[in-house]
Amino acid sequence: MILTVDIGNTNITVGGFSEGELEFVARIATDTAKTADEYAQKFTGVLSLKGLDPKTVTAAAISSVVPVLNTPIRDALRFIYGVEAVLVGPGVKTGISIRCDNPASVGSDIICASVAAKQMYSVPCLIVDMGSATKMTVLDRSGAFIGVSIIPGILMGLAALSEGTAQLPQISLSSPPSVIGKNTADSMKSGVIFGNASLIDGMIDRICEEMGEELPVYVTGGLAPHVIPHLKHGITFEEHMVLRGLYVIYEKNR
Repeated sequence: MILTVDIGNTNITVGGFSEGELEFVARIATDTAKTADEYAQKFTGVLSLKGLDPKTVTAAAISSVVPVLNTPIRDALRFIYGVEAVLVGPGVKTGISIRCDNPASVGSDIICASVAAKQMYSVPCLIVDMGSATKMTVLDRSGAFIGVSIIPGILMGLAALSEGTAQLPQISLSSPPSVIGKNTADSMKSGVIFGNASLIDGMIDRICEEMGEELPVYVTGGLAPHVIPHLKHGITFEEHMVLRGLYVIYEKNR
């Protein structure tokens, strides 16, 4: 089995691939203070719940937007499974040409999602990844990455409302019954859910206008299901696009 590990700002998402099929997905809270030993314990505990036999793990690949955790996570995987994980970055073959001002600055999660979109679907395209931040990535007709728009994520906006004001409470993330909120919680939910849906719809329009054509839109990320039902544009949803792209990158570098 191949482990794919997506280190994000909020969660570390782990996928297990067997013969190209995604067999399971597990999540661990991101904590930059934890050591390799502590992460080894976390990995062992969470993955045992998925019924994973450590002896079946033969390799691993990592995508990370939290550089300080790269070494502890690689050390943890080496300690548990005896593997040297492939870390997506400069020098790793991805099959994606990066056409921007500073290719080294492009997040590995964005690259992985781009690889998956190119492999699974068609290009040109627009990829919307809704996580801690919302990333809207454009691939051209050759499948090259040509740029991205980065927007504050849904939970980031929700936290800003409650933490930056005196009277707005912390609330759970769910769709309200109406755009026009009748109470404080529903008013906040309306702004966050419907506001993000309108933002994404508007950005899709602007990006397609700039590209001079209607692009197919592929949406991924753990927070996407909250917004997808309210989008006016047609989209294709693939929840684990980063993990799938990470597996493809592993195959290119094995």
